[in-house]
Amino acid sequence: MWWDERVSARFRRNLQPTLTYWSVFFSFGLCIAFLGPTLLDLRCQTQSSLSQITWVFFSQQFCLLLGSCLGGVFKRTLAQSLLALFASSLAISLVFAIIPLCHNVVLLAVVMAVAGLAMGCIDTISNMQLVKIYQKDSAIFLQALHFFVGFGALLSPLIADPFLSDTNCILANGTANASSNLPHIRKSLLPHHPGNLSHYDLPMKGMVVTRVSYAFWIMALINLPVPIAVFFLLYKERMVPCFNGSSHPLLSADELALETRPGDKDELPATGQRPHTAAGHEDLFSCCQSKNFRGASYTYFAVHITGALVLFMTDGIVGEYSGFVYSYAVEEPLAVVHKVAGYLPSLFWGFITLGRLISIPVSYRMKPATMVFINVVGVLITFLLLLIFSSSVVFLFVGTASLGLFLSSTFPSMLAYTEDILQYKGCATTVLVTGAGIGEMVLQLLVGSIIHDRGSYSFLVCGMIFGCLAFTFYALLVFFHRMYPKPS
Repeated sequence: MWWDERVSARFRRNLQPTLTYWSVFFSFGLCIAFLGPTLLDLRCQTQSSLSQITWVFFSQQFCLLLGSCLGGVFKRTLAQSLLALFASSLAISLVFAIIPLCHNVVLLAVVMAVAGLAMGCIDTISNMQLVKIYQKDSAIFLQALHFFVGFGALLSPLIADPFLSDTNCILANGTANASSNLPHIRKSLLPHHPGNLSHYDLPMKGMVVTRVSYAFWIMALINLPVPIAVFFLLYKERMVPCFNGSSHPLLSADELALETRPGDKDELPATGQRPHTAAGHEDLFSCCQSKNFRGASYTYFAVHITGALVLFMTDGIVGEYSGFVYSYAVEEPLAVVHKVAGYLPSLFWGFITLGRLISIPVSYRMKPATMVFINVVGVLITFLLLLIFSSSVVFLFVGTASLGLFLSSTFPSMLAYTEDILQYKGCATTVLVTGAGIGEMVLQLLVGSIIHDRGSYSFLVCGMIFGCLAFTFYALLVFFHRMYPKPS
């Protein structure tokens, strides 16, 4: 393999938990991207207005952020973590199955809020568990973890597409006129931002004609093996309530050899030693307790804050770019045809997924700090070129692909870098996940209001400013890293 025998042996010892955490993140990706393309059919199903149905976006995103903050609560023991992942992944399958039965927009928003909570827990716990198992070797496994998010985010719109309505799915007087706006509206409803749709008029009453229910039931079935995989891991770890009387299995010969090797004793993974505590990784509220601050230097806080601010900016760029690149493309001076512009968000997410796949072997040969530096500089250069060639449709597609590649590995690389600085004893995972979630929500709202007031060109200007801020915060992080006390 392209990694050394030590990392390979560690991966083999932790094969089942690692694959389980990766599969759970596939559930996360599957759930994050389906709402945009299916929202018009869901509007027909609930017979609600476009302004009412777009609140479903907010309920999901807000509860995702809340779930990320609270996810660390279930990290106190391995049993709690796995039970929380089992409940969250099962909840996502249930949400997919229940959505076709939601004929009221408030009920749909509540169901999507439950999905958001489950996604937030998955986000925090899976990252924490992989960091805990692999520690200094975690970068490569975090890159693979976030690849599965992109894979799920690509798959769910493809599943939904054959079942989407070609015409307005509420048949009433004026349907023919309203149907001509449908392709434009649907492409405006993206996974991260519903867009400004108040000037579109679609009928709210009439006979509902939609087949989108089949898409959700298919996704529920596709996701069902994930909670089953988590349950099998619980069973293997003797943590299923009905089967917890047996003792843990003894170490294998390979694990015993590693246990007795000089210098490697401290690297025995979590599943080999079966630790049931999670020192150093807590929920956001526990991290803020005064007992955690005693004796901590100011650089301890600075590393947490600057790391979170870098992800606040970069994840915010992911949200605002995927949410507004279509609207930017169809406006003057580019005036891209709506059908062609609709490929831009898919291109962006496709290259994010490709970049995460490429980053898996690259992260083994390159330090996380170097990868983050390349990412933020690449984002800056891409936005600069997009501003210079703002009248070129071809370069808009090239720049979108380039931006997806550079943003793809920023989160896992930053997480590995920050945890390494803190020697895996701080609250970096919780703080960084929370900062990224807040950035994705806040910057979308900010950019949306700026574009509304200043025009579509401000979309690229905002991206350039956010990229500069991300680079500045990264430079501060490197500065505080140099000042952070080295381990004795």
